[in-house]
Amino acid sequence: MALRSETRARARALQLLYAWEVDGRPDLEVILPRMERLTRPDAAVFRQAAELARGVVARWAELDSLFGSAAEHWRLDRLALVDRNILRLSVHELLEHRVPPKVAIDEALWLAHRFGSRQSPAFINGVLDQVARTLGRL
Repeated sequence: MALRSETRARARALQLLYAWEVDGRPDLEVILPRMERLTRPDAAVFRQAAELARGVVARWAELDSLFGSAAEHWRLDRLALVDRNILRLSVHELLEHRVPPKVAIDEALWLAHRFGSRQSPAFINGVLDQVARTLGRL
């Protein structure tokens, strides 16, 4: 089964955010050409991924604060890098209102199953459910 372009864009955005954070959070425009050369993605998917990643990077502190308060008893710096960036991406989508909240959460769970640990999907589902309720989206 072929993945939808939106799902592929979210996966690529997650990869961009991962590289951004591993590299010490440089200007995202430094990461984009390197990732594009490395992965040679579909141009439309990469444009959408870059737009998502730019949105997350522009407000990462706000996003961290939103999901940080929902991740009770977890310090953000102790969260797995992949989980932290899946949460950033998904909370960004919840705030943007471009997709229904259930779509944002389902896509986050797909990313968690694909890229996270065995515990990632349940953790991410719980945090996003709380964030969506706090934002009045569920």
